[in-house]
Amino acid sequence: MRALQIAATGMAAQQTRVEVISNNLANMSTTGYNARRAEFADLAYQQAQRPGTISGADGTMVPAGVQMGLGVRPTAVTFMPAQGSLSQTGGDLDVAIDGLGYLEVTLPSGASAYTRDGGLKRSAEGQIVTSDGFPLAAGITLPPEARSVSISAAGEVFAYFSDQVEPQNLGQITLAGFVNEKGLEATGSNLFLETPASGAPNVAVPGEQGLGMLRQGYLEDSSVDPVREIAELIKAQRGYELNSKVITAADQMLGATVQVR
Repeated sequence: MRALQIAATGMAAQQTRVEVISNNLANMSTTGYNARRAEFADLAYQQAQRPGTISGADGTMVPAGVQMGLGVRPTAVTFMPAQGSLSQTGGDLDVAIDGLGYLEVTLPSGASAYTRDGGLKRSAEGQIVTSDGFPLAAGITLPPEARSVSISAAGEVFAYFSDQVEPQNLGQITLAGFVNEKGLEATGSNLFLETPASGAPNVAVPGEQGLGMLRQGYLEDSSVDPVREIAELIKAQRGYELNSKVITAADQMLGATVQVR
């Protein structure tokens, strides 16, 4: 009774789908979060009779054959790169990426990570860091006596002082682009790591080589569509219920077989 195993793979697939949807809904308010999507493929087939098999002495050919599927399997859980809406915050260190690209930060190990979360902060040493304390790869430090900070659309950081008319250029924020964004490895805390599937990062000034521009005083909202996620949740729930009914039906059929005398 292969139906039991096939339906079990279907229930597991729908469970995975619900888990992905729940993660999306949990991150409705996460800055720069892109919705994830579970993708599936059918399992291998048992070829009881292959298409094109000769079925008679006169050369008659079977047009379709008998191919029994063995269920479904997950192939990927990918995120869908999409520009979230920009919300004005007024924060001098809040920057949203309007277009493609990621901010590059340096992890304690010295490795690089990438994020679209532009809710930047100032560390005790004056460095521009993420909410988790990871500094930007540009290594920009704000002087304690600076009265305000300005970040241009091209990523130039300027500090203004009370005793100076002209601002001081503190450094340049760059963006990193990838050939295959979906190949990045999500590690949590809104961070991604480079992988062989994503390709090497293409680092450039904002606005160049197809990368987006920076918008100071804005943050990028999550791209999760709650209405769409709820609709997907209902579909996944119905799919789970249908597969469970198949298991019930298969069990009843096996019970009828056992009771035959």
